[in-house]
Amino acid sequence: MGQQVSDVWSDVAILDTTVQERLVGVLETRGADPRQQAMRQAFLADVAFPAGAQVLEVGCGTGVLTRVLARWPGVAAVVGVDPAPFLLDTARTLAADLTNVSFDQADGRDLPFADASFDSVIFDSTLSHVPGPEGALAEAFRVLRADGWLAIFDGDYATTTVALGDHDPLQVCVDHMMANSVTDRWVVRRLPALVIERGFAVIGFRSHGYVEAGEGSYMLTIIDRGADMLRASGSIGEETAAALKAEARHRVTAGTFFGHIAYGSLTARKRV
Repeated sequence: MGQQVSDVWSDVAILDTTVQERLVGVLETRGADPRQQAMRQAFLADVAFPAGAQVLEVGCGTGVLTRVLARWPGVAAVVGVDPAPFLLDTARTLAADLTNVSFDQADGRDLPFADASFDSVIFDSTLSHVPGPEGALAEAFRVLRADGWLAIFDGDYATTTVALGDHDPLQVCVDHMMANSVTDRWVVRRLPALVIERGFAVIGFRSHGYVEAGEGSYMLTIIDRGADMLRASGSIGEETAAALKAEARHRVTAGTFFGHIAYGSLTARKRV
């Protein structure tokens, strides 16, 4: 079973403005990364959207994937939901030119939509942050039409590493950040069983790899957040946190930086 931990995204709506702005930046930095984009393009290509598809994205954040879905072949309209108002404000601003997109504040475990409202429900990097993902999957089943598509993309975050060897101090930053930013780092490994238990038929399940070698962008945000969390907890001082961040950037300059996360994606259909 997955380990339940404190997850910053669970309390995202009550964080101070500075932290909120930083998280917006992290989401958009990840969304702009060509390798992250390629993984999600491959993930969405596994979904056979019917013509005129009505799509729901649960946990849409700043709407990175929502904007992609709005332009995807066969998709007529997309609704993005998220529990955090400040993320939705950003999402609406960034999607202002898209007429087939709307956003609502909602928890994925209690969706404000009628039964059989959508042709597809998408979870992108959401279920790993949801305490009790079974509830979100049950709601997805309810709001999907018969034979509707469930599509899930998430990190196998237990694999996250920047270590160049044993006892790498930068890995301590990564491990601490993951322990305090992801509710269930192992949820990808349980996805087939979870969706089958909720009444879905699995169509496909595959892995994706994200790597930064010799240079760093998204992985640097993970190190920085981990160093800041360690400092805030009193585990390290300001100078040590700054030194850890500087070491990460030194590796980038020297061309020795390495970072990797394994991701998984699953597609399934509602059988009734």
